[in-house]
Order: sequence, then C-alpha cells, then structure tokens
Amino acid sequence: MREIRVYHSGDIQVGASLELDDIAANHVGRVLRARVGDPLTLFNGDGNNYHTTIEAVGKRDVVVTVENCVSADNESQLHTILGLGLSKGERFDWAIQKATEMGVSQIVPLITERVDVKLPADRIEKKIRHWQQIVISACEQSGRAAVPEVLAPIKLGDWIDTVEADCKLVLHPETPADLSAQSPSSVALLIGPEGGLSDEEIIAAESKGFQRLQLGPRVLRTETAPTAALAVLGVKFGDLQSR
Repeated sequence: MREIRVYHSGDIQVGASLELDDIAANHVGRVLRARVGDPLTLFNGDGNNYHTTIEAVGKRDVVVTVENCVSADNESQLHTILGLGLSKGERFDWAIQKATEMGVSQIVPLITERVDVKLPADRIEKKIRHWQQIVISACEQSGRAAVPEVLAPIKLGDWIDTVEADCKLVLHPETPADLSAQSPSSVALLIGPEGGLSDEEIIAAESKGFQRLQLGPRVLRTETAPTAALAVLGVKFGDLQSR
C-alpha cells in the first residue's frame, strides 16, 4: 500500500489523539477519501515522520492516533539558500516545487532589473502562502519532513548585502567558478528571472563575494536552472556527492 504523507501545521505528540488542521483534514477526508483504520503519515516540519492510524472521519474533521515518531533522515548536509528572480505565470511555482524536491533549504523571491511581475502590497501575504503550500506539497510527495521557508520578495541589492553563506554563486553562461578547492556547509545560489541578470547586477553580486557558476554551454530557462544547479551542488557537496 502506498504511503500517504500529509503536512499538519500543529504540534504532534506520540500516543495522543490528534485532530488534523483544516487543510490536512480536507485533503485526507475529501480528496483522498481515507477511512477509519487507514494508516497515515504526518509531518510538521521538524524533520520527523509521525505514523498514525485514522480514528474518525467526519465531514470537516479527521482524528488520528499517533503511533510513533521516526526521523526522516533524508535532508542534505548542504544548507542551500536559493535567491530566485520572480517570473510570470507558473514558472516560479514550478521552479520552487522542483527546488524543494532537490533539497533546497530556503527560497527567497528576488526583485531584479528584468523582473516583469507586479505584486501589489495587499497581495504579497496571499502569494507567500501560495508559494509555501507548493513547497509543502512537494515535501509530501518527495518524502521530506523538513519544510523550506519561502521568504517575502526582496530587492536583489538588499539580498546580496545581507545573505550569509560559506560559498556564494551566481549562475552565468560564461566563466565557470572553480569549486574544486571548496567544501562549504552552506551555499547561497543566485539565479535571475526571464531574461537573466543584467551585467550591472552580476558585477554587484561579485562585489559581495559571489562567484560565477556555469552549468554548461546552453542557456537554461529560469524554471530549469534551479533544478540543474541544485543537482550539481548536491553531487559536489551535498547528499548526492560521490563517496
């Protein structure tokens, strides 16, 4: 039987009966049509999987018994902060979904010179909740029990001024960085929007310690680049590295 994993936003205690939050209850009861006695795995972002059994399923609520707690033990040893230029349509959604599957630790939407996305102030909070739900769904699917945080959009200049990491990289189709002598525990990865970063933005990032990272001879779309870059970093420094 396929394991069903669902995010629950509250505290989870082994041995307790637990009423799922509204989003989780709706998904389990209405979407999955789960029944009393079915097994259900919960996670709340603390890095653990909680194995439960469904006790009751109502029209709007689901109650489970928490049987045990097991560490997911699948987080990368490399802490990755993704600064990604905002993009139109579903491109940004797709990019952060795949970045989550690849093990990203934190996602920062960036406002850059070539960003053509307008976010009115009264819609930003709703948009952040939308992005966070995409990340949660990706964690449910991929088996992650630690949930990356999506921060509020920030101007590129402010981000490169304040971000802290052992290694800082900016994607660029030319002049690859030499990573051979590095062994960082954290990486800040800067990727531009559609149309890329301007020359001035690249220079500004370099002045703050960013190195150019080339992934190959072809130019990648903004929604493809995070997946490719995180895979490279995972092989080099993270949980996919050669042993």
